[in-house]
Amino acid sequence: MQFIEKYVLYCIGGCVTDGYVRALTGSTTCMICRPSGHPLFGYPGGFYVLLFYGGTIMEMKSLAAELSSTTYPGRGIVIGKTPDGKHAAIAYFIMGRSENSRNRVFVEDGEGIRTQAFDPSKLEDPSLIIYAPVRVLGNKTIVTNGDQTDTIYDLLNQQFTFEQALRTREFEPDAPNYTPRISGILHIEGGSYNYAMSILKSNNGNPDACNRYTFAYENPVNGEGHFIHTYMGDGNPLPSYEGEPTLVDIPNDMNEFAELVWNNLNEDNKVSLFVRYINLENGNYETKIINKNK
Repeated sequence: MQFIEKYVLYCIGGCVTDGYVRALTGSTTCMICRPSGHPLFGYPGGFYVLLFYGGTIMEMKSLAAELSSTTYPGRGIVIGKTPDGKHAAIAYFIMGRSENSRNRVFVEDGEGIRTQAFDPSKLEDPSLIIYAPVRVLGNKTIVTNGDQTDTIYDLLNQQFTFEQALRTREFEPDAPNYTPRISGILHIEGGSYNYAMSILKSNNGNPDACNRYTFAYENPVNGEGHFIHTYMGDGNPLPSYEGEPTLVDIPNDMNEFAELVWNNLNEDNKVSLFVRYINLENGNYETKIINKNK
């Protein structure tokens, strides 16, 4: 993210339009009111004051580079829009370091998916690893890294909002990592499209406080997406994700997108990937699932 500075010369005589023009030309006196003041409003002056305001611009990152920059981003969500503006794009992946975490596959479940044990005889603790990452409620698609998918689905059905639903949850209780709960929701209706992402995490590893962040993206820009994941990288304890979701590139082709994500995840730790492209005009979708365990 880059901080930018902007300066505007504003005429103290009230000539706003002229002020902007003079800001561009570099003049320090107003061509309309001069030192005598504004001809209609009578404000004194005719000179400019310098106004300063600042902001940030987010640099688009290569999704491939972001994925390959660490051996263990954990679980991750990418949501965006294709360059041709025709499809919403979703990716959700899981990774694992333990045998229990790696013993999983994605399977389709109605319009969504769920995780299940690849070898049921090796399943140790199903909590936190067996859940429905993706569910569909009408024109809304929910994607998360835990059973908060069900929480969001159920409370949306009761007219709660995405953010209100997540107020009932917090980070995972897997001390000392306290894995963040990451969630996303896409709303597609009549050709319009918006999405939101959320992360619930401990306060710098302190489980006594839960930090809640929601990021909403209205009228997404073609070719842009956002990527959020659970960990900044490998470690003990695992460091929680920091900052806003990363602005990343999204391709037009779903298979290309799936290959990009899968091929740039760490070979030893990647487990499963779900990708879906949703047609913004009619709501039809295509899905691709890749499982390491076969």
